[in-house]
Amino acid sequence: MVDVAFQPTGLPQARSTRKRASLRAALKRKSTSAFLMTLPLILLISIMVIYPAFYSIHLATLNKAMTKFIGFGNFEFLFKRETFWMVVKQSCIFAISAVFFKALIGFIVAHLAHNIPSKKQRKWRGMLLVPWVIPPAMSTLAWLWLFDPSYSAFNYTLSFFNIGPIYWLGETGWARFCIILVNVWFGAPFFMIMYLASLKSVPEQLYEAAAIDGANWWQRIWYVTLPMMRNIIAITTLFSLIVTFANFDITRILTAGGPLDRTHIFATWAFRLGIEGGDIPLGASVSLFMFPILGIAAIFILRDINKRGNEA
Repeated sequence: MVDVAFQPTGLPQARSTRKRASLRAALKRKSTSAFLMTLPLILLISIMVIYPAFYSIHLATLNKAMTKFIGFGNFEFLFKRETFWMVVKQSCIFAISAVFFKALIGFIVAHLAHNIPSKKQRKWRGMLLVPWVIPPAMSTLAWLWLFDPSYSAFNYTLSFFNIGPIYWLGETGWARFCIILVNVWFGAPFFMIMYLASLKSVPEQLYEAAAIDGANWWQRIWYVTLPMMRNIIAITTLFSLIVTFANFDITRILTAGGPLDRTHIFATWAFRLGIEGGDIPLGASVSLFMFPILGIAAIFILRDINKRGNEA
């Protein structure tokens, strides 16, 4: 007589092993299918982004006539010019100031919108997004009229208080202020909608627990809201920093780099040298100088995000 009590002992383990193997095979097939479906997009991005990037590096190593390889000659020429370092300083001031105020205003407005009842919140979200939806070149033309020294609505309003007229775009300090103001007006709604979405994901139980422990409004913001939003704040700041550094249309339309090149940033000065000045390799060298600055900022921000992710 055969003892069958020990025959099926390995069957459950064998079945689970087969299930895991089939699941891995299915996931592998799905991953392969997903890669093949996204391959056209990857190729398109490669053609439109990677190729121009390497071509810019190639241009930066040529002379003005683009007939001779000169290595780092264009960069050595730029490093000896005071205007170049003024553009570096101005670009950093412009980007850091604009991103800071966009993040601050977006954070405040997101909290105000978050506390509005749901029915009215949609209407307010739509109205607050209008500056971000309008094309920047179009809205900047309207701001250009507001800053006009003769027909400025701002100067007309200030005249009632016996102030002005202020030459908004004719003086260095005011011109820089105007460029930052328009950039903040355009970009703050993006921060607002990102922060508002992040606020929706913060559990109300955390605020209730903090209130029970005696935390005031500021302490709830500092110890509950900011830690829960830290990753989205970092990613949004990095994205905005990249876009702001590469900004062209606002500065170009408002001041074109004036007065006396005091408001030039990387994009506008590269355009001035490369397109208007006819020295395309030198313009490419200016534009490439943004990459090390943005690369350092990206490393610090992303490293902080990964560090917090590993701690969690």
